[in-house]
Amino acid sequence: MLNRVLSPNERRTNTPVQLLFPKGDNFMIPEIWDDLPQWVPNLWRREVNAGHWIQVSHPQLVADSASEFIDFIEGAEESKALKRARLHHYHCGKTFSNQLIVVTGAGSGFGRETALLFAEQGANVVAVDINLEAAERTAELARLLNVDAHARKVDVSNAEQMEELANWVADEYGAPDIVVNNAGIGIAGSFFDTSLADWDKVLKVNLWGVIHGSRLFGQQMINEGKQGHIVNVASMAAYTPSKIVSAYATTKAAVRMLSDCLRAELADKNIHVSTICPGLSITNITQNTRFVGISDAEQADKRDKTTRLYQRRNLQPKEIANAILDAVKNRSAEVPVGLESHASRLLSRFFPSISRRIARLDVAP
Repeated sequence: MLNRVLSPNERRTNTPVQLLFPKGDNFMIPEIWDDLPQWVPNLWRREVNAGHWIQVSHPQLVADSASEFIDFIEGAEESKALKRARLHHYHCGKTFSNQLIVVTGAGSGFGRETALLFAEQGANVVAVDINLEAAERTAELARLLNVDAHARKVDVSNAEQMEELANWVADEYGAPDIVVNNAGIGIAGSFFDTSLADWDKVLKVNLWGVIHGSRLFGQQMINEGKQGHIVNVASMAAYTPSKIVSAYATTKAAVRMLSDCLRAELADKNIHVSTICPGLSITNITQNTRFVGISDAEQADKRDKTTRLYQRRNLQPKEIANAILDAVKNRSAEVPVGLESHASRLLSRFFPSISRRIARLDVAP
């Protein structure tokens, strides 16, 4: 034994190895296995939401995993679960190595930055956007970081398209580890100038898109017993009443409450829910916001003025992406991002009368 300690030999094997890693085992932290692929290149790793005595707590899972692996080694087709567990690229020391993140609105802004930030941490990416070209660019950038990445064109307001997305993810990867419901649109102007069609559209994208993503992928996490994380992107408007963004603020306040309710319901299943409330960050939403009550000719001028206001504030999308990453790492419940978002939250909690007075002001550019 002393000779081997003082003069160790490198010992590698090409024998196929399947590692069942119980995430709740306090004696086996993930870092112990970070360099295993260099010794065992033919490796599959499955993370299980279990404690140290996985053979006792999950005997059927252990037996099924062993049978599935042995059948594959002896010539059966590789199952989807095994394809996902195979460590083609493993990123030593990276927090989200070999995990899967699904990001909606991933073609630009918060969504793209979030997808790339998690890819830097080893996560595989499904970039979802209504603009396929933009989503493909995000996936292309993610692949440069040596992870698997796919682009999917989806209208998050469409229940059937979201169900097709969820089924595709389940077939390709299984339940995702992290879902970021980020896709959203802007609308501004008087409540009485906001048509039923305007309300229908903003509710379907900003609220129903979050409902679809949380319901479909949350159910997948439950079915697989996964220790997952759902991130719902709201806005500082969730704290801030205003006479000029009644429709938009209503959807974001609803997202915040939905997240609070989901967090309570999923707590016993070890699935966490975070709400992110960004301030005046620079994204494409200002160039796509619909301003009701004005002519089409005035839309471009209003959008340009709003964009310049946000640019002067200079809250970068990368800051929101960092907040999302930290929220997942720390299992945070609610995260305001930007001084103005923190201030709005404090006003709404401790000085609601002041918040209501500010709501009467016309602060539109």
